[in-house]
Amino acid sequence: MWSTKLWAFLGAAGALLGQYTQTDAQIGARLYIANCIYCHGPDADQVPGINLAHGNFKHAASDADLVQIIRNGIPGTGMPAQTNMPEPQARTIVAYLRYLAAAPASDLPPGADATRGKEILEGKGECLKCHRVKDQGSRMGPDLSDIGSLRRVVEMENKLTDPNAAILPQNRFFRVVTRDGTTITGRILNQDTFTVQLIDARDRLLSFQRTDLREFVPVSSPMPSYQGKLSSQETADLIAYLVSLKTIR
Repeated sequence: MWSTKLWAFLGAAGALLGQYTQTDAQIGARLYIANCIYCHGPDADQVPGINLAHGNFKHAASDADLVQIIRNGIPGTGMPAQTNMPEPQARTIVAYLRYLAAAPASDLPPGADATRGKEILEGKGECLKCHRVKDQGSRMGPDLSDIGSLRRVVEMENKLTDPNAAILPQNRFFRVVTRDGTTITGRILNQDTFTVQLIDARDRLLSFQRTDLREFVPVSSPMPSYQGKLSSQETADLIAYLVSLKTIR
């Protein structure tokens, strides 16, 4: 959710965000994805009658009310309490919601066609070489089967142009070099004090002891930029297909 263009806009929209900073909204975006997006959706309007980004609330009249609802939930509804979330973190989620209200519209261009987009994803775009959609494709890159529930249209568009602009921690790629000089690059799956787990280009789950590694460093995303590779219509069609990839909950 966080392209260079979007955050540049956020910096320019400081007057609209008032008490919140760009950093607040960036942190809040990540917390929103981790805690809120599956119910409220990428545009915060997925719950009927509620649009968190545009002030359509049923139980809140102020930002302070929103903070309390995030932390305490709403009894008798599907809104759970985030009892372990400190108030400053809840405030950053509210900051992100204020950012969404000031951000450019996130709508598909007219004429975007998901059927054509599916053909691009599976063909010209070669997306399945790294990504998986349902039961097809590779597991090396992030699974796209539910991407329409997780990303806004404008974020998908910017990601296709600049894949390295914003990468979630769980989608980072790392290079490891073992003591015998073997070099492997893959997407991080897990790491702790003693071990590192990656999935590589051959869909292998690899586990390493940190003591056996000479190097363990982040690297750029292997995803190519599609700027100049896809026409504006092809890009719109591809995004239309990605938007359609949602899990019914």
